[in-house]
Amino acid sequence: MKELVELIARALVDDPDAVSVTEVEGEQSLLLELRVAPDDMGKVIGKQGRIAKAIRTVAKAAATRLGKKVMVEIVE
Repeated sequence: MKELVELIARALVDDPDAVSVTEVEGEQSLLLELRVAPDDMGKVIGKQGRIAKAIRTVAKAAATRLGKKVMVEIVE
């Protein structure tokens, strides 16, 4: 799951080396914290949050196959 979100984010940004994803796992849920360079924040969020929503949708679809609930947070 972590690798999937990281792969998508690296494809979107100008500075792929600054992308990092932190995983916090619970019993039934998984929290992924996505960090990017400050200049790339807008590219990951997108207009009206459309790209961020798409990343979350893909992550939720992948997590459903594993029987988990996933949350993706974009943090500075």
